Formats: sequence, structure tokens, C-alpha cells
Amino acid sequence: MAVHCVKCGAEVPAGAQFCAACGASIVVPAAPAFTPVSVPGQTAPPPQPAPTYIAAPPPPAKSGSSAVKIVLIIVAIVVGLGVLAAGAAGFMVWRVAHSIRAAANGANGSFSINTPGGTISTSGNQTFTATDLGADIYPGAQSTTGGMRMDMPGGSVVTGVFLTSDSKEAVVNFYKGKFGSDASVFDSADSAIISLKKGDKETVMVTVSSRQNEDAGKTKIAIVHTTTKSS
Repeated sequence: MAVHCVKCGAEVPAGAQFCAACGASIVVPAAPAFTPVSVPGQTAPPPQPAPTYIAAPPPPAKSGSSAVKIVLIIVAIVVGLGVLAAGAAGFMVWRVAHSIRAAANGANGSFSINTPGGTISTSGNQTFTATDLGADIYPGAQSTTGGMRMDMPGGSVVTGVFLTSDSKEAVVNFYKGKFGSDASVFDSADSAIISLKKGDKETVMVTVSSRQNEDAGKTKIAIVHTTTKSS
């Protein structure tokens, strides 16, 4: 659309920047701003709700190394239960008999139970050999109270208890070397269990513990030898 020069009034073609008649600069008037007009009877559109943003769920937490260690320990215990079952049963019998003896006659007393099925006896002065215990006695270890013999129709349990000034680690390594790769070992900070299953009818379990507030700080060794008689 043609415009007129504001200086001389001459018609200037659309798009021209200077007047051909007088050379004045052409100024194109700006378009008027649009102002919405309300029309009577017309309803304004309802306001639109603000968009709702849903936060993404946080990523799952990674398992810590301590949790992995706990799982591995539980798996090791479950796997070892089959090997430790017979020895653990004998060890529990020894613990019960030991508790009864201590309660009835004091720490250095003796206790004996005679039943139609067999005999359970404990004594502070019993002596045991490697043959009785099914395993070598740790070199230099001294016998202490808590030994037990149990003879029943289905088998027998012999338990010997010893003390040594050597460390728990030295005792554990000794029995691991004696039992070889067939042994099952569960080791913790202040105690360990080394178990060996000899065939279908014999199990030896060695429990090693070392606690500063017990046994004058010495290492305690409990050897439980369980045998099952042929049916």
C-alpha cells in the first residue's frame, strides 16, 4: 500500500525508504496494538488448570557391602548345617549335662545319670585320648572341667575341654591342617567351629573360643566326638 511523504506530501510507493520528490526519509507508522474487546453476551473461556508434574520415583538404593556379607554368612551357615548336625547335637547334650553338673555340685564336681537307655557322666578329672575324641589334642593344651561321656544304645558322645595360652588363630589353623579340605569351618571374631564328618556314623566338631573376660584370657578348646552305632 502506497504512503505519503510527511514532508512534501508526494505519494511514495510501498517499501520505499526515501521520497523520490524531496529525498526525505520515509517513516512507516507502527501497527496499532491489539486490545481484546469484550463482546456483550459472550462468555470468556474458563481458565486452564496449571499442568501437574509427577515426580519420577527415586532409583532403588544399592545394597551395601555389609548386607552382602550377611547374606554370604547366612548361606554358609545353611550349607554347613548338614555337616554340623550330628556334632551340634552332641555338643548341645554336653552343654546341658555341663549345666546340670555345675548347678548341682559346683564347677569342679561330677555328675552321672543312669537310665535304661544308657549313661551320661561328667567329671572334672576325666582324661581323654585322641582315640576317645576322634582328633588330636592340641599340643600343650591342659584338660579342664566340662568333659563328658555319654553312652546310649544308638551311639556315644565324648567331649573333652582344654585350655591353651596360644591364640585362637593358631588353634584353628592346627585343626584345619589336621582335618584337611573336607572340614567345614565357621570362623568369627572370638570363636570358631571346625567340623569333620567321617563317613555316615562319625562326626568330630572342635569349638575354639577366646574371650578376655573368660578362662583367664586363655583359648578354650572343646572337642565333641559323636558316633552312631549300626542299626
